[in-house]
Amino acid sequence: MKELFLWQESMIRLKNVTKVYPPDTIGLGGISLHIHPGDFVSIVGQSGTGKSTLAKLLFAEERPTKGDVIIGGWNISQISHREIPLLRRQIGVVFQDFKLLPKKTVQENIAFGLEVAGASFRHIREVVPRVLSIVNLIRCEHRYPAQLSGGEQQRVAIARSLVHRPKILVADEPTGNLDTIHSREIMQLLKKINEFGTTIVLVTHDREMVNALRKRVVTLDKGRIIADQEEGRYRL
Repeated sequence: MKELFLWQESMIRLKNVTKVYPPDTIGLGGISLHIHPGDFVSIVGQSGTGKSTLAKLLFAEERPTKGDVIIGGWNISQISHREIPLLRRQIGVVFQDFKLLPKKTVQENIAFGLEVAGASFRHIREVVPRVLSIVNLIRCEHRYPAQLSGGEQQRVAIARSLVHRPKILVADEPTGNLDTIHSREIMQLLKKINEFGTTIVLVTHDREMVNALRKRVVTLDKGRIIADQEEGRYRL
């Protein structure tokens, strides 16, 4: 039932969410946020303002100290360890450091998540070329990560995040290790995925990229939301 709920609706709602790290460091301080299905939202702020903490709450790497994190009608604040794989099959996640398996080819890296989830060989054979086409890497399927540029590696990571057809994609500093040209390519790809109807939550400190998007911008400072603007700009 939870799986069906998430597939039908990609709403994200945080209600008075606080995250405290021992002994008494405030990661987030009582924030509330509503992200609608199909939104493209940039979460911005200087280092240590709570951006990555917010992202980690969305895919249950962290849990709130207080408050509720609701994804598609499912309150994941007290999610069990058994349910975390179900959540993560439905929320695509992209990181700054790619997290590719160096001894597997592009094709094998993308297929790996499907294999772990028990997908059939036929399904894997259908899905992998499809997501490779979306990220324009169909000719790189037999290469290894070390044979790719940083931008290409990040596109592989994005392709891997799409194999379960997620309604939500969380990108935590996806351009942090890339030069300007490759960063722009990744941002254009995220916009393309958003146009398919996927909700994008982009966590970044990249002022230029955020301002070029002209999408919703939520600004954090000291663990609190200080601005939430439609077609906003990152001014800090």
